[in-house]
Amino acid sequence: MPVDQSLQVTAIPAFDDNYLWLIHDQEYAAIVDPGDANAVEAVLATHQLKLAAILLTHHHADHAGGVPALLRHWNVPVYGPASERIPGISHPLREGDVVTLTSPALQLSVLDVPGHTAGHIAYVAAGEPWLFCGDTLFAGGCGRLFEGTAEQMARSLEKIAALPDNTKVYCAHEYTVSNLRFAVAAEPDNQHTAERLTAAQALRARGVATVPSTLGEEKLTNPFMRYREKSIADFLKSSGRLNNEDPIAAFAALREWKNSFR
Repeated sequence: MPVDQSLQVTAIPAFDDNYLWLIHDQEYAAIVDPGDANAVEAVLATHQLKLAAILLTHHHADHAGGVPALLRHWNVPVYGPASERIPGISHPLREGDVVTLTSPALQLSVLDVPGHTAGHIAYVAAGEPWLFCGDTLFAGGCGRLFEGTAEQMARSLEKIAALPDNTKVYCAHEYTVSNLRFAVAAEPDNQHTAERLTAAQALRARGVATVPSTLGEEKLTNPFMRYREKSIADFLKSSGRLNNEDPIAAFAALREWKNSFR
């Protein structure tokens, strides 16, 4: 499919720290993870856009809760994970499936990325360096393991890491500063992470979003994408959080530490 040069991605802030992603061509739009229908409707009305499709990454209410209300107003297809029960899904998806929309002209391939939830999926745009990853990968971090295992999440992040470094990470929450504070604690000698934290803090002080990031940034600074680094394993051992050489155990130790990090 030819790339539509008019396509844009717009962040819709919702709740305390969510981002709902609107992909549009100035006339038609697809919405990713519309947890808040009112926020979506307001932006559609302001920009005189017609909703053409709904794309879901997982079942949590802050991502899928707005679907019923949107469907009362818009008769549109709803794409989402095949292995999660989400009311309103008309097109269940698994890895290898492709979503093709005509208006906006958009093609997205599907990745299975379990860990945060058992059936979480992500969308990779064709012709554009765009990744819509829900709560799997965050700027500087990753999602909590509510339903999946550390091994599943680690494998999911490795799958994402295989995408080009210039891929933009359209994650679903503004968690970057807290994530990078943890990243600095987990890898204190990583100067890239320290610099990124300072930059993120400056952006948030001005009320500016820190996302999207890029996969290149994540590979340099995100401990959950760097869990195989010896420096991280050594620090986990020295702090009594790890007692073996297993990389998945290191990932699990990082995630457990992050759960209680303040």
